[in-house]
Amino acid sequence: MIEAVIQYSPQLLQGFVVTLSVAVGSFVLGLIFSVVLAPAAVYGPAPVRKVIAGYVSLIRGLPELLVIFLIFYGGTVLLTGLFGGYVEVDALTAGIAALTVVSTAYLTEIVRGALVGVSSGQWEAALALGLRRPGAFRLVVLPQMMVRALPGLGNQWLVILKESALVSIIGLEELMRKSVVAAGATHKPLAFYLTAAALYVLVTGVSTLFINAYNQRLTTHLR
Repeated sequence: MIEAVIQYSPQLLQGFVVTLSVAVGSFVLGLIFSVVLAPAAVYGPAPVRKVIAGYVSLIRGLPELLVIFLIFYGGTVLLTGLFGGYVEVDALTAGIAALTVVSTAYLTEIVRGALVGVSSGQWEAALALGLRRPGAFRLVVLPQMMVRALPGLGNQWLVILKESALVSIIGLEELMRKSVVAAGATHKPLAFYLTAAALYVLVTGVSTLFINAYNQRLTTHLR
């Protein structure tokens, strides 16, 4: 079994890199969008709050696999209609876009809850020091919001990492698809599935250690 894994290790590593690319890309983009949407969901006009709430509710009610299919096939249909010729959305772009749509919905709720947890006195103190509202948010409220959101953000990162395996269904050569191909070629599925599991557990373990250490540091700083 070890010989077979060693033989296919370059392909597995390529798939592992693709998996990390999809997970990191969709998480980072989702976090950026959530930091923009969460304040709008709390402080924005009523129509804006309703639109964001509707988006979050819709995406949280859909299976992730369905979102991937909608982005992959729907994106091709949309772009083909816009440009008047056949335009195919590649699997990597569709995978990152789909998981970004999903992660944005969940991360927005996490960040929104953390933002609500920041007391109004922090706003008042920042404004009393002469800061305008954008500066008060960026310098005073945002750091405290992210501290409160960190545990939820860490959990969502781990969820996105595991959900990245779903993009194999649209043909993306990520870790799980590489493992399936290698298992079929060598007729040793257990060896490759255990290897894939070990790689996922490795990333999860390192991420958990980093998140816990960073959370402890920030919590100590707040005290």
